[in-house]
Amino acid sequence: MKSAEIRDKFLKFFESKGHQIVASSSLVPHEDPTLLFTNAGMNQFKDVFLGFDKRPYTRATTSQKCVRAGGKHNDLENVGYTARHHTFFEMLGNFSFGDYFKREAITYAWELLTEVFKLPKDKLWVTVYAEDDEAYDLWTKEVGVPAERVIRIGDNKGGRYASDNFWMMGDTGPCGPCTEVFYDHGEHIWGGPPGSPEEDGDRYIEIWNNVFMQFNRDEAGVMHPLPKPSVDTGMGLERVSAVLQGVHANYEIDLFQTLIAAAARETSAADMDSPSLKVLADHIRACSFLIADGVIPGNEGRGYVLRRIIRRAIRHGYKLGARAAFFNRLVPDLVAEMGVAYPELKEGEKRVMDVLRQEEERFFATIENGMAIVEAELDAMQKAGKAVFDGDTAFKLHDTYGFPLDLTADICREREVTVDAAAFDAAMARQKEQARAAGKFKMTANLEYEGPATTFHGYDHLESKGNILALYKDGVAVNELVEGDLGVVVLDDTPFYAESGGQVGDRGELKGAAGIFAVEDTLKIQATVFGHHGVLKTGRLSVGQGVTAKVDTEARAATARNHSVTHLMHKALREILGAHVQQKGSQVDPDKTRFDFAHSAPMTAEEVREVEEIVNREILANSATEAAVMGLEDAQKSGAMMLFGEKYGDEVRVLSIGTSKELCGGTHVGRTGDIGLFKVVMEGGVAAGVRRIEAITGENALRYLQEQERRVHGVSALLKVQPDEVAERVSGVLDNVRALEKEVARLKSKLAASQGDDLVNQAADVKGVKVLAAVLEGADVPTLRETMDKLKDKLKSAAIVLASVVDGKVSLIAGVTADQTAKVKAGELVNFVALQVGGKGGGRPDMAQAGGTDPEKLPAALAGVQGWVDGKL
Repeated sequence: MKSAEIRDKFLKFFESKGHQIVASSSLVPHEDPTLLFTNAGMNQFKDVFLGFDKRPYTRATTSQKCVRAGGKHNDLENVGYTARHHTFFEMLGNFSFGDYFKREAITYAWELLTEVFKLPKDKLWVTVYAEDDEAYDLWTKEVGVPAERVIRIGDNKGGRYASDNFWMMGDTGPCGPCTEVFYDHGEHIWGGPPGSPEEDGDRYIEIWNNVFMQFNRDEAGVMHPLPKPSVDTGMGLERVSAVLQGVHANYEIDLFQTLIAAAARETSAADMDSPSLKVLADHIRACSFLIADGVIPGNEGRGYVLRRIIRRAIRHGYKLGARAAFFNRLVPDLVAEMGVAYPELKEGEKRVMDVLRQEEERFFATIENGMAIVEAELDAMQKAGKAVFDGDTAFKLHDTYGFPLDLTADICREREVTVDAAAFDAAMARQKEQARAAGKFKMTANLEYEGPATTFHGYDHLESKGNILALYKDGVAVNELVEGDLGVVVLDDTPFYAESGGQVGDRGELKGAAGIFAVEDTLKIQATVFGHHGVLKTGRLSVGQGVTAKVDTEARAATARNHSVTHLMHKALREILGAHVQQKGSQVDPDKTRFDFAHSAPMTAEEVREVEEIVNREILANSATEAAVMGLEDAQKSGAMMLFGEKYGDEVRVLSIGTSKELCGGTHVGRTGDIGLFKVVMEGGVAAGVRRIEAITGENALRYLQEQERRVHGVSALLKVQPDEVAERVSGVLDNVRALEKEVARLKSKLAASQGDDLVNQAADVKGVKVLAAVLEGADVPTLRETMDKLKDKLKSAAIVLASVVDGKVSLIAGVTADQTAKVKAGELVNFVALQVGGKGGGRPDMAQAGGTDPEKLPAALAGVQGWVDGKL
C-alpha cells in the first residue's frame, strides 16, 4: 500500500466516523509565537483544547505537515543516519473536542489498524499509563488484546506524572494519560518491548499515540478533572507506511525511494545506500514545504534554520560529487509524490525551485574554500592525535564561509571528532561585544532605566508638554546635561514617534526654560519608554524639568507619506505578483520607503508600471485613513493582514488606508491624496528569494521627475533632436558605435596577423622547440590571444610569451603547443615572467594569462624566457 493511499484511507476512515477533514495548517504557526515551526498535529487546535476557540465541529481528522529542525525539537543531526529521524514528517491525527473519549479513540485505532490496514493482531503491543485502569480494561476486556501485550508504564522520568505515558502541555494546564500502539518487527531485529531494558532497540516501534486530556493541572500540582475531556491522537505516516510496506526503515518506503532515486540521478551517485542520499531525500521535503509556506533563507529565526537545512543538503551533495546547483531539481519529483495531497506545493513549485537555486548558487561559490579549511584542520588533528575540532576555526567557517556550526559538526562526526563548542561560543561572544563597542551612541540596549512609561501623543499632536524623567550622557544616567552634550532624554509625555516597525524615529526639538535640546532621533529604551537622542544646543536641562516637545513637521509629514504608501504598495505587489508576496523588512524615512518582500524573480518593467498605476489610483481616490485599536482575535476576523514572523500583543492597531488593511503602529496621512505622487526608483535582489523596492512620494517624487526631465532635455540638446526622438537617435548612434567597434576589431586582427608573420622569424630554436618572447605594442588581451593562436599554428612545436603595455599595466599571455605541455607548462611559464614585473598569474598547461605593474622590468623578464624553457626541456 503506497503512502498516498495510506494517507487517504486514514482520512476517509475517520470521515466515516463523523470527523471533519481539516487541511494541514502552515508550517509557520503565525498564531503561536511559542513555536518556531508546526511540530505536531494538535498545534492548530491548541486554542480549541484550551477553550479559547470554538470550531463548528467537535471531531476532526488531519494529515499535518510537521518540521522538527530547530529549538527544543531538533532532529537535524540524526537525519540520514538513523531509520526514523526526519526534519519533515506527516502526522495523521484524529481529534475529539469534548465529544468522544477513551472507548471510541481506542476502538477506532484498533479497527483502522487491524480491519482497514489489516495488520496482524499478534504483532501489535499496547502501553497505558500505570494508573489508567479504564484504558487498560478497554484494551484487554473490550478490544481483546492479551494482557501480556498491554504494558503499564508508570512515572519513569523522575517525578509524579513524569512518564512516557502521561502527556502535559506544560507545568500547568491541560494534561492526561496516553496509550500507545507498538508494532513488533520480529525476532530478527534486536530490541525488547516498551518498559523493558532493551526498549531502545528497533524491534518494537511506536506507530500510534492516543492522548486523553482529562485533567487541568494547577500550580500546586493538583489534577482537576476537565468538564469536557478531549482526545488528541497521532500516527506518523512514514512509520506506518514502513510497517504496511514490509520494510524496517522509513527511508525504504515508496515515497523516500522515489526521492532517493532522484537525488542519485542529480548527483550521479552510484551507492544507493549512501546516508547522503537519505539526507537529500529528507531535506528536499523540509526545504520545499517551508518555502511554499513563506519561509525564505536568512540569517535569523526560521530563515536561518531553513538556510542550515539547505546548506547541509548541499554539503551532502558536494560529498557525492555535485559541484553546481542540483538540489532544486528534486522539487518536481517531490511535487509528483505529494502535490496532490498538498496543492500549495504544486502551486509554488517554480518559486520553490528559484529560491533553492539562488541559495545553492550562493553557497556553492564558497563551499570549496570552507571544505578545504575543514579537511586541512581534520588532517592536522589526525596527525597530532587530537579529537576536538578547534572552536575558533569553527567560528571562522561560520563567520567567513557561511558554514553553520552544526554543518561543521556534521562533517566532524563522520570522522569521529567533536567540535569545541565552548570556544566557538566564546568567539561569537567576542564578535558581538566588538560590534556593540563599534556601535553608534544612539544605541539604547545598555541604558538602564527604571521608572514610568512614556505616553505617546504623536498620532494626534506634533507638539505637547512633557517632564524629563531621565537623562543619559555616554550611556550613563546623569542629573543634568549642559550645552554641547550629546545625550538621551526620557519624557513622560511625547509626540515623538520612536523607531519601530520599519519607520524611523522623529526628529525635532525639546525646549525648556533653561535650554534647547535638538532631537536627532527617537528610539525605544524599553517597549514603552522613548529615548530622545540628540545634542543640547543651548543652556542646560535637568531631571524633573518641564519641556515643550515639538516634532519636525516637514520630516514627519514626509515620513507619513512614505509609510502610508508602503501599505498601498504592499497590497499592489500581492495583486500583481501573487499572494506569496510577504514583507521581509522595511525602512521608512522622510526621503523614501524601502520595502523588502518575498519573490523569487526580478520584476519586469511592466510589473513595476502596474504597481505604480494601482497605487496612484488609490492616491487619487483620496479616501480617508482609519485606525482602530482592537483585540488580536477581532483584528484577525476583520481581515487585517498580519506581517510574517511578527509577534503581536493582545491589543493591536488596525490601519485601513485605501483598500489596504494591516496591523501597524506607525504614523500616517489623513487621506490617501495627501501622499501626492508615488514613483518606484529602484527594484533589485537582496537575498535568495527576496526582492527590494525603493520608492518616493510627494515633493521628492516631483523633484525626481523634474530631474529626469532635465536630463532628457540635456541629451536631446546634445543630439539636436526633440525629447521624444531621443531613443531613436541614441539607437542610431549605438548602431554606428557597434559598426566602428567591429572595424577596429578587424583592423586589430589584421595587425595581429601581420605582427605574427614578423614574429615567426624571431623565434629561437631550443633543443628542437621554437621559443619566442616578444612585445606587441598597444595590443589588448584579445589581440594577444589571437596572435598567440596564429603563432602556435605556424611554429608547430613551440613555447611562446607575448606581452603588451597599456596605461602602465603589463599584460602577458603564454602558450605551449600540445606536444610540449608534458615538459613545459604555460601556467608556470607565464608566472615566471609575471613575478619579475610585479604580478602573478596562471592557467592551463597550453594557455595561461597574467598581469604586472612594473613595465620597466619587462625586457629583462622576457630575455630570461629562453633560458627558463631550456631548463625544462
